[in-house]
Amino acid sequence: MTTEAARRRAFFQITLLSLAFLVLVVIAVASFYWLQKAREDSAWVAHTLEVQNQISLAQLQMRRAESAERGYVLLRQEDFAQECIEASEQVLPLLDKLKGLVADNSVQRPLIDEVLQRSESRLGLFKRVIDLARQDRTDDARALIRDSGGRESMARIRDMMDQMRTEEERLFRYRTSEADRSQSLATIVTTIGSAVVLLLAGMSIFLVRTSAKARDVAEAQLRENNLNLESTVETRTADLREANEEIQRFAYIVSHDLRSPLVNIMGFTSELEELRGDIFRRIATLSREVADKQNAQNADSDGEAELEAPDKQLSEDFTEALGFIKSSIGKMDRLISAILNLTREGRREFQPVPIDTRELIENIVSTVAHQAAEAEAQIRIEPLPEIVSDRLALEQIFSNLIDNALKYLRHGVPGDITIRGRQKLGFVIFEIADNGRGIDPKDHQRIFDLFRRAGTQDRPGQGIGLAHVRALVRRLGGTMSVSSALGQGSTFTITLPARWSGAKGNSRV
Repeated sequence: MTTEAARRRAFFQITLLSLAFLVLVVIAVASFYWLQKAREDSAWVAHTLEVQNQISLAQLQMRRAESAERGYVLLRQEDFAQECIEASEQVLPLLDKLKGLVADNSVQRPLIDEVLQRSESRLGLFKRVIDLARQDRTDDARALIRDSGGRESMARIRDMMDQMRTEEERLFRYRTSEADRSQSLATIVTTIGSAVVLLLAGMSIFLVRTSAKARDVAEAQLRENNLNLESTVETRTADLREANEEIQRFAYIVSHDLRSPLVNIMGFTSELEELRGDIFRRIATLSREVADKQNAQNADSDGEAELEAPDKQLSEDFTEALGFIKSSIGKMDRLISAILNLTREGRREFQPVPIDTRELIENIVSTVAHQAAEAEAQIRIEPLPEIVSDRLALEQIFSNLIDNALKYLRHGVPGDITIRGRQKLGFVIFEIADNGRGIDPKDHQRIFDLFRRAGTQDRPGQGIGLAHVRALVRRLGGTMSVSSALGQGSTFTITLPARWSGAKGNSRV
């Protein structure tokens, strides 16, 4: 298949799948809409039935109260009086609930308001009749019952509640029709959607089978290419490993060979320092002999002859030069030692073991407790997760970072160093934060370079610590970053695998 044909087929498949997805979305939206509409219409039907039921309950309790009232007046049995009172107490709550149910209906609102008003008046009349009968004023009670106003009020209440029932029956027919219509449309849309889904499924199967065949061909070609690629990668990897080991050997040999002449220079410098006194004492003696200013006391071999001003200045310059030489020799010796340590560390095989991180850091903090006390700094260790990693590497990482935090505190500000950690998605994230002098953002990458330092150089160091730390973090399969600004402290963030196996990090890099 040509590239152009493959491109056209891919475009056709993408277009077809896009249209299919669009159709599915439209069907899903339509189905959801009509199902939701059918659910709402069904809810309105249920609402209408509830209103009708509430009307019937209210009428039933009103009739029950009226019948009990008359029964008590005629028979004077207390059961009828109690039943009248109980029925009367249930009428108004039922009507209040009915009023809430029809609050959205402009036809029902005036009817229920009048029903409530007349019902309250009629219930009050029931109570008066019961009270008169209990006072043995039966004739007055019967007169109230025969009162035409009470009968007219009951008739009006029944009429208005019949009107409410008629309105709800009309709404029931309308809402039932709407619910049936919505249900039918939802069924139609669902059926059509199912058919379209089946059609799209068939098309998808066809496209998948076609793509699978093309993929099999591509995979066969890819396997053939991978055979050559794997061979090339293995060869290049072996070359790279050999070159890397050669670089380490070269660094070790160079560092080792540099130390031999450095020791000689250091020895001869010490001899020059010892000869300095003899040389300048001889110069002073010769100067005094020429000037005939030598006296017996000054000639005493136990004391050093006094130098003239030019010779004294020469002696001081000579001493200063020797001091510079010794200082440079010491710095070079420390650099060579650091290179040798880095070379040895690069050859060491890491061993992953379970580590109680809090215990490890507490041990490190205890070793720098005196230094922290002198700097008036506190080191706070927050809860830390456990980790599986190389213990010695972690000790070196945290020792360097805590030592740097103590070394670069601000003058006159009590130090505050916090070590915290958390676990996230199979990794452990450690943060070492301080309130020290901070690092200029432009130097955030520079500080990780070998033999490179940033800021004011008023502390001892060779610019190796952070480079070594980052190399260890990378060998452990992690990453390291810094967040800092001048005068605002620094936060070093280290992300390491929670359960490092050593499969990747143990490669000598």
